[in-house]
Amino acid sequence: MTTAKETSNISGYHDKTPIYIDEEILQEAVLEQGLQDQAERIAKKEGIRFNEARRLSLEYRNIQKIDHLWEFSSLTKLNLNNNFIKKIEGLDHLVNLTWLNLSFNNIKKIEGLNGLRKLEVLNLSNNRIDLIENMDGLTELTILCIANNKLHQLDNVVYLRKFKKLFTLNIDGNPIPEENNEEKYTLFLAAYFQQLKFLNNVFLNEDIRSKASAKYNLDIEEMNQGALQAQQAAEEKRRREAVLQMHEDAFVEQLNGDYLYGNIIQNDTELSKLQCLPGVDELLEAFQRQLAELCNQLFEAGLTEYKRRDAEVHLFFARLDGDVTDSQRRASKALADFQMEHKQRSLEVQEAADGEKKSKADVCLREINVLCYKLMAVEFQLYSYLEETIRKFDNNISEMTASFSETAQGIFVQCRELEDSHHQKITQIAVTTLEVVAKGEAEEDLPDDVRMLFLDKNTVMDTLAASHDNHLQTINDRETQLVTRAEAWKVALIKGIEDTQLKRNRMRIADIHRYADYLREQLKDLM
Repeated sequence: MTTAKETSNISGYHDKTPIYIDEEILQEAVLEQGLQDQAERIAKKEGIRFNEARRLSLEYRNIQKIDHLWEFSSLTKLNLNNNFIKKIEGLDHLVNLTWLNLSFNNIKKIEGLNGLRKLEVLNLSNNRIDLIENMDGLTELTILCIANNKLHQLDNVVYLRKFKKLFTLNIDGNPIPEENNEEKYTLFLAAYFQQLKFLNNVFLNEDIRSKASAKYNLDIEEMNQGALQAQQAAEEKRRREAVLQMHEDAFVEQLNGDYLYGNIIQNDTELSKLQCLPGVDELLEAFQRQLAELCNQLFEAGLTEYKRRDAEVHLFFARLDGDVTDSQRRASKALADFQMEHKQRSLEVQEAADGEKKSKADVCLREINVLCYKLMAVEFQLYSYLEETIRKFDNNISEMTASFSETAQGIFVQCRELEDSHHQKITQIAVTTLEVVAKGEAEEDLPDDVRMLFLDKNTVMDTLAASHDNHLQTINDRETQLVTRAEAWKVALIKGIEDTQLKRNRMRIADIHRYADYLREQLKDLM
């Protein structure tokens, strides 16, 4: 992946002063590589559209920092080799990148690559990297060259086994101790990388595979077993996280069980003192059981409503995508019909005699205006239709959210009623205990702190009232959290949809005007 030209220029390019990527460099690079003929003329007149560039070469430019690449969303191939780059950064927006060359730089750490989900070819050779890491997101990787770096652990290379599509690996020229024993080095990697076809530019034939399997069979089985267990644990963790996320999206997280009861009594130290009184334990158990039943009822209702909302959201976006696609199809047809005729009309203007040029150009200009009107009409029709679709969707989602909030509020009312009933029963036991203590008939095993508490009726009643208020406040807070989050989700969803469609509409209108202006300028050039 490293050419003779790259090698021969290494000493020469380091003699120059380091620079940073800027707008001028990017424009020059794009014009040099991708825009020719008509595309180049458009770029010079309208400005270069970085988001349409597919390839970009910035090698041998003494670049010190990767920057200003956020507009290159369509880029598939990027050359940044033979520069002064020290850190891999600024690549997050290059979501379509499949080929990246960062060889012959000063990079010490692999980072900033996990957003490149489509990356297939990566060249990091001739840098200062000592550890293979931070590459988990590169699931499409097929070719990796990390030769002539500072890798010193062969076991670290095993990290790359997770990339099931990797078939070419070059780690030659690294200070790995096993490289002094070429056979062991090769057999180790051939055994651990079953899918690998080429190692350090050498084909791994059947003879090498057989020797590798015989030598490392037990190690591979043990590692595979460990990997399987780790994978199962990771899958279980993802499953649990997905379930918890669904509960949160349904606004009913930690309502399936005793969570609310635990929140209610966790800081109620005074209530815990009363548990030694006859009948209090039974009351608490009944309160816990009945409150859990109400919470589970709310939890199940929340999941049911979440599924309904989720289905409605998916149906809406499917309709929206269909409407936009249909509009794009109609606009494309209008554009194609125009272009078929416009090419001939432009040719007639170009070949017309001086006396006829203006009349023929006027015809062209009228047709350009007609095209602009048609495209605008298609876009305005779509936008108006989407406004109505979004309005209906807003009504549906608002109705669903309000219905669930009402259901939740009704269950929380029952929770408060249950707490009221529980409080009254606890109070009755407390009153009875006050009478017993006042008569000196209290049980001998009654703890001293409880006995002292029940010497003062006002203190006991104030303690119970404060405990009751705290319990109700906990229930109220959970109710407020649920209702507030449900409403906030709905508002954010609708606003996000409206903002996205408004932005799309403005960009579309700007594109139509830009294209029409380009056609008019092109027509002027023919006069």
